[in-house]
Amino acid sequence: MTDHDPGGLRGQAALVTGASRGIGRALAVALAGAGMRVALLARGRDQLGAVADECESTGGQGMALPTDVTDPAQVAAAVTAAVSRLGPVALLINNAGRIEPAEVPFAEADLSAWWEVIETNLYGPAVVTRAVLPGMLARGAGRVVNVNSGFAYRPGETYTAYAVSKGALARFTAMLAHQCRGRGVSVFDVSPGLVRTEMTTAMPIWADKGEGDWTPSQRMVDLVLAVAAGRLDALSGRFLHAGKDDAAALIAAADRIRQRDARVLRLVPYGDDDPLS
Repeated sequence: MTDHDPGGLRGQAALVTGASRGIGRALAVALAGAGMRVALLARGRDQLGAVADECESTGGQGMALPTDVTDPAQVAAAVTAAVSRLGPVALLINNAGRIEPAEVPFAEADLSAWWEVIETNLYGPAVVTRAVLPGMLARGAGRVVNVNSGFAYRPGETYTAYAVSKGALARFTAMLAHQCRGRGVSVFDVSPGLVRTEMTTAMPIWADKGEGDWTPSQRMVDLVLAVAAGRLDALSGRFLHAGKDDAAALIAAADRIRQRDARVLRLVPYGDDDPLS
């Protein structure tokens, strides 16, 4: 194993959605640099081709597959093409996402735009995972990363659809991890923190953030590479935060995290006498 091949990733196939820009692009290029064969899914054909070229320039492999992740037929065709050319998918990164166009409370939300966010952020990962997961289970090996957000875990004044979709995505992660336990497949929620992207810089809520408030994208890259290498499999089903977490620290704390059943969504009882406890 070399510094350019963390965890023996060379030659394995990865599939990254929302790969044409931002965090998806950074992850795809980094995975290719680690020697992975990377299938790139997004709707933007031209941008996707440019990212594929970047992947190739690292010495890895990138395959551009223009795809709407909310369209099961398109996704099935893309996964079939990726597996045929790159091999079975060892790592799936559900990164494609969107936010509401207006920063308003739910009472003022446009419901059609609200639902489009849910479709992309929740149905999209479900569609792609449904296409990839059976192959992972059949082989008894694979990892799924759902790119999540702190919005999933705390209430706020705006971006209700985004928060709801990410909260539901967290439950999806927990359900998958439970169903895949003992079958060789690990599933993670990974939040990148506040990374400067086209999406985040367009959000008025972050307009006053200083340079030091933004999370370097490399922190997300490092954490996902650790996941891809299997270093964090003990934390399958849990929430990891690239803006705060370090892989080595998570590994050291893994026993405590499991003992306390931490980093998961839960209903908190009011005491030992709570009938829901």
